[in-house]
Amino acid sequence: MSEHRADLGKDPARVSGMFDEVARGYDRTNTVLSLGQDRLWRVATTRAVAPKPGQRILDLAAGTGASSVSLARSGADVVAGDFSAGMIAEGRRRHGDVSNLEFTLSDATALPFEDDTFDAVTISFGLRNVNDPKKALAEMLRVTAPGGRLVICEFSHPQNAAFAGLYRFYNDRVLPLVAKTVSTNADAYDYLNESIRDWPDQVTLSSWIRGAGWTEVAHRNLTFGIVALHRGFKPHAAR
Repeated sequence: MSEHRADLGKDPARVSGMFDEVARGYDRTNTVLSLGQDRLWRVATTRAVAPKPGQRILDLAAGTGASSVSLARSGADVVAGDFSAGMIAEGRRRHGDVSNLEFTLSDATALPFEDDTFDAVTISFGLRNVNDPKKALAEMLRVTAPGGRLVICEFSHPQNAAFAGLYRFYNDRVLPLVAKTVSTNADAYDYLNESIRDWPDQVTLSSWIRGAGWTEVAHRNLTFGIVALHRGFKPHAAR
């Protein structure tokens, strides 16, 4: 079995190395494999974050910065964080001219920021690749200002049994063939596919978010539950 499969065990160095290898063609491959749905998911995430001029926003697992640029168009100051040096380098190459966007190497379980720094923290399709997602949720809470929001866009579980079967057939049989055609590293997408399959459902992730200390936790499904958009708020300090 390839070392890039789910046997990586979410080891940060090995997973980040995998993302380094696919950085250059990552966005194009995702668009093809998602049948263009990734762009709609990005729009929904940006609307949920609701960035405004003057706000400071942390976009984790930002990859090459596609989601970060979408947020920065609002006029907010955006920090794009990722634990893959290759992704960060590609993001800087593509978007280094965006004045209100900065890229920084960031481990979601040990964020290099002070407490109460950001008005919002968001992570898209990255939490399931973190070796300790519960610790990452607590770290996101720490760096968010009281009253600030969390928005998570992540693969999830379709609720309709018939559609879930069709989705699993696509992931198991069709996606690997397409990945071999369009990706520079098809094994990386085998890993990603397996990480999607093993990720918990919407209710379980919501319970993790609450357990980390976020309040007003809610979610809504996108594309029949292939993806779920989760949100929460950091409580205001007790008076």
